[in-house]
Amino acid sequence: MQKYIIALIIIVIVAAAVYIKLKKPADLLKAGAPAPLFTLTSASGESFSLETVLGKKNIVLFFYPKDFSHGCTAEACTFRDAYSVFKEAGAEVIGISSDSTESHLNFAKEHSLPFMLLSDEKGEVRKLYKTGNTAGLLPGRVTFVIDRKGIVRNVFSSQFEAKKHIEEALRIVKEIK
Repeated sequence: MQKYIIALIIIVIVAAAVYIKLKKPADLLKAGAPAPLFTLTSASGESFSLETVLGKKNIVLFFYPKDFSHGCTAEACTFRDAYSVFKEAGAEVIGISSDSTESHLNFAKEHSLPFMLLSDEKGEVRKLYKTGNTAGLLPGRVTFVIDRKGIVRNVFSSQFEAKKHIEEALRIVKEIK
């Protein structure tokens, strides 16, 4: 009986620790903050700087954990399916993960992704945007809507509601159109 009580206590402690780590990072970049500028390499091998699109379009910048994983594929394909709506609303969609440009190229090709995927292999841009990790293991799944002036207008963070990122981003993009 004592073994079961100890096992139950351990399970409760582990579950509490996981729950705490699953919560949104407290220091996540907040709405109203200026979007940190960066330059990364796209799937096509070209250099992309956020600075080059500011003033021209609103930006939907989504950070995702891994090319070809189930949740990330669902998220990317949902962004793909809504891409024309984002474009009509004057927004550009950009995905970022730590995968290589080659992985991004294959991922984009396999799923006919019309938007840019950027490689942040060293995690430097992820740190700038303070996306954090889920349970200390998975890179955070966070979407930022950035207006033409370079101000973060909305932040949505959820590791397990990949498709809701698109709904939230669309709602904000339409508001700021």
